[in-house]
Amino acid sequence: MSAATVLIVPGLRDHVADHWQTHLAARLPRVLTVPPLMRDKLDLAARTRAISDTADSITGPILICAHSAGVLMVAHWASQAPKRVVGALLACPPDLETPMPAGYPTPEQLVQGGWTPVPRQVLPFPALVLGSETDALASLDRTQALARDWGVRFVNLGAVGHLNPASGHGDWPDAEGWLAKACC
Repeated sequence: MSAATVLIVPGLRDHVADHWQTHLAARLPRVLTVPPLMRDKLDLAARTRAISDTADSITGPILICAHSAGVLMVAHWASQAPKRVVGALLACPPDLETPMPAGYPTPEQLVQGGWTPVPRQVLPFPALVLGSETDALASLDRTQALARDWGVRFVNLGAVGHLNPASGHGDWPDAEGWLAKACC
């Protein structure tokens, strides 16, 4: 992991000051975060272009760290990923194929934005999917099914909610350890 640049791929809420990805980025020596979109925030094509543009700016190996909808952005982008991607930590992917709680995009908005169907092909790089028994955005079974379809390892973190500040995961020191296990 030390030779790789970590590419942080946030979810739909983009940069959140007290999110574990933000804290992780502040601690790592080689890291870039995909910048937020200024418009068309639900346009998946624009999101995957932003991942490509950021990845293209990195010289050397890339280790991806994605959370929530960022995981699905990576799944959609994976077929275009450079061979330099050495692994990915994919934390708490949401289930976009079933209605989400109030305040989240509707299934219709997600279809319009190009988010569904969710890719199910084997990922072209090693990865580790982290799931939660108490994630309001995806059942543990659904998260395990994604990992299985993507051909990657799965870890049940237990009752950690959506692994975000609302579930008590602002600064999450375990992130670095899981990131190290995601590659190679």
